[in-house]
Amino acid sequence: MSEVELEPKGSILLESELSAPLGERECWHCKVEKKLCLTVVVLGASGDLASKKTFPALQFLFRNGFLPDNVSIIGYARSPLTDQQLRDKLRPRLEGTDKERDAFLQHCTYVQGDYVGSEGWQALERALSGREEKNRGCPCGRLYYLALPPSVYPQVCSGLKKYCDALPKVEGSWLRVIVEKPFGRDLASSEELAEMLGQLYPESRLYRIDHYLGKEMAQNLFVMRFANMFLSPAWNRNCISNVQITFKEDFGTQGRGGYFDTFGIIRDVIQNHLIQLLAFVAMEKPLSIHPDDLRDEKVKVLRCIRPVKEHQVVLGQYTAANGQAGYTDDPTVPAGSKTPTFAAVTLFIDNDRWGGVPFVLKAGKALNDRKAEIRVQMRPTPHFVFGGDPDRMRNELVVRLQPDEAIYLKMIVKRPGLETGDCAISELDLDYGKRYPGVVIPDAYPRLILDAIRGDQQHFVRRDELRAAWAIFTPLLHAVDEGRLPVHPYPYGSRGPPEADELLARAGFVQNTDYKWPHGAAPVAASPAGGGNGARL
Repeated sequence: MSEVELEPKGSILLESELSAPLGERECWHCKVEKKLCLTVVVLGASGDLASKKTFPALQFLFRNGFLPDNVSIIGYARSPLTDQQLRDKLRPRLEGTDKERDAFLQHCTYVQGDYVGSEGWQALERALSGREEKNRGCPCGRLYYLALPPSVYPQVCSGLKKYCDALPKVEGSWLRVIVEKPFGRDLASSEELAEMLGQLYPESRLYRIDHYLGKEMAQNLFVMRFANMFLSPAWNRNCISNVQITFKEDFGTQGRGGYFDTFGIIRDVIQNHLIQLLAFVAMEKPLSIHPDDLRDEKVKVLRCIRPVKEHQVVLGQYTAANGQAGYTDDPTVPAGSKTPTFAAVTLFIDNDRWGGVPFVLKAGKALNDRKAEIRVQMRPTPHFVFGGDPDRMRNELVVRLQPDEAIYLKMIVKRPGLETGDCAISELDLDYGKRYPGVVIPDAYPRLILDAIRGDQQHFVRRDELRAAWAIFTPLLHAVDEGRLPVHPYPYGSRGPPEADELLARAGFVQNTDYKWPHGAAPVAASPAGGGNGARL
């Protein structure tokens, strides 16, 4: 049955340039109807993702009043559970008092069923239609959250489409599907999966989740770039020397090496999370914050990126050190695996704004720190009339996504004293914990689930956006899979393979001299996995 809600019908594929009538675009809005009868179906409800992320995110929204009063959450999986057994399984993962947990859990029920055949889907549809029948005349929303491996998406979506697609004919009713990454292994497999899902649901109903798009600082980067006049004239190749986007974890695969080994660090982190951050850094200002306007600009800049060349990459794999086991010591990892747990990749954007500026994307496991940040290093100040080496006194804008969200700008200032030309590097610092004390910054999942309930797709990945990202990395991934690139060992707890320092130097990164964080921290050396001097650790 067709969807009743009037949803925005902006361009699904950028190259088609199909847009809705102007009036409908101007009337676009995202909201939750007060009388909405909302049912969230968590498919894969007995799995780790559902219990660790999906249900706690839904509880956060429930506790803070973001869900409508008339809400029901149905878990669906093959495991033989009762409603009470599901609640008992979820309880340790939830926040708050026993009363607050019980208030949420009373909205949670369970339907057991397989992902093939009809019996389970028919049972789920009876639960859905029975609930909606009791709320006849009210708009109804169905949100299907697939907390499942992508390999089963086609059969799961086929079952949902065939048996659980009968929305009430009430204005404001809607049906939406959230799917988790990874979306394929390369461009061909991603397109195959996208085509299968596209035959079942239109793009307006599909919400491809990348939780980095829901992070507070990723969304703040978009606002900061386009709301502040002073950044605009400097945000280009004339002023910016290089950009680093870094993801570091201080732990290994923790017994999940068998799963990780099928993907590797490029597919797991760089091709999706970090390339999305790059798009926010490099995109042009959209016409509006309409989801399609924003995603149109992301697609445009991704299409300007050259496919990665093999000499622009450094791969690594952690080995046993500091009392910790190496990657191949994990019994779930195949013997002799060459799957990279670290990668540094240099990308170039062929357009007028960014021509010649290296973007270095780095990600790794079992490193010396845990953080995610964006570091924009400026070119040296020309005709530097003060003391010091201008090439080693660079302005830098750093956006730290995790932990302890912060934005800081490294500035050259006069050192206190009688000497006019005595310069030092200091910082303008926005520390969220200090600037907004007591404000709880939610995890990305509550924000993105709420966006899906509201019908706001701006922080979800569109099909052509996904295609453009895979096109950048597919040749490299095939080279890695075929063993054509060396994988350098690095000790557990280190900064990563030393070869990444050389890649960073070739990209033009310069370590700032004599910079110290003002709380007594020593200068931080440039690292392949952590950025340059001045990183707040």
